[in-house]
Amino acid sequence: MKGSRLFLCLFSMSCWLSLLPTAGNKIFHFGPCRISMSVTEIRSGFTAIKANIQARDPIRTLSILSYPHSLHKVKSSDRCCITHHLFNFYVDKVFKHCKTEDLYINRKISSIANSFLSVKRKLGQCHEQNKCMCGQESAEKFKQILANYEGLNVTSAAIKSLGELDILLDWMEKSR
Repeated sequence: MKGSRLFLCLFSMSCWLSLLPTAGNKIFHFGPCRISMSVTEIRSGFTAIKANIQARDPIRTLSILSYPHSLHKVKSSDRCCITHHLFNFYVDKVFKHCKTEDLYINRKISSIANSFLSVKRKLGQCHEQNKCMCGQESAEKFKQILANYEGLNVTSAAIKSLGELDILLDWMEKSR
């Protein structure tokens, strides 16, 4: 009897611990989707290369992610959809075209891209389960982001988008 109680106690504890986010991870609520991710790790990698990446941005008068089509005005019901689109956008378009001659910068970009890929998969699962509904507002905002991106040449647009990563991270943490 004591052995089964001990087993039950240990089993319960291990189940409870598996539900906790791993070190540095936070749980984000994007509408009905709950995603665990380490923004600290992503932000740390970005901070290490931010000055270098932003110095490579030749166009300072245009922003891809911020005003006038700001992420800060996204309804909570559209957060999952716009986040899903943005992670797909960064993985499929931005990171593929952000290569430099500096191996250190490339390694940091690759690390950030791997983190984004992991979150992209989690958001994709949520989207496939129809928990992540897309309203017209999120579709319009994402269309504007794509138009801003596609208005530039591929390399400039990718560098600018990567340089604006802090806008996305700030928005995600504020909407958490």
